[in-house]
Amino acid sequence: MNHISIATKADVSALVQLVNSAYRGDSSKKGWTTEADLLDGIRTDEDGINDLLSQDGSTLLKCEDAESRLIGCVNLQRQGNKLYLGMLTVSPGLQGGGIGKLLLTAAEEFARKNKFESIVMSVISVREELIAWYERKGFAKTGEKKPFPMNDPKFGIPRQFLEFIMMEKEI
Repeated sequence: MNHISIATKADVSALVQLVNSAYRGDSSKKGWTTEADLLDGIRTDEDGINDLLSQDGSTLLKCEDAESRLIGCVNLQRQGNKLYLGMLTVSPGLQGGGIGKLLLTAAEEFARKNKFESIVMSVISVREELIAWYERKGFAKTGEKKPFPMNDPKFGIPRQFLEFIMMEKEI
């Protein structure tokens, strides 16, 4: 049985490994959420995860399996009366097994419990199957676009022009 709880500083190294394995490099190609063909470099590092854990209004949920192995995570950040959802991650070999849906459901419960109006997120515009997955979960494109940080290796090194589209789901 999978278990969701709030991540702590003790989880930082495991979270860095999980997130990078799911988004970048050869290991990420085992799953369908890879960004390896779009971006080089890493997705996050220990400083980045520590920043998320210490940021006011930021909650990092983790999902562990029955053997207490970290298999997923999601970052939730208060933005006024909206909840920003980022870094939804599932271990590449376990993608497609309902863990992402479980984390998304936990995020929605968190949003309802804390009286947020909606959940918002940014998705790289060329990630069509990911956008379609979120649309099936009730998210809609808002029409708003935001620039991708093209010259900041902290976010990865783009192989092509990238931008974000914004998506939102009312709670």
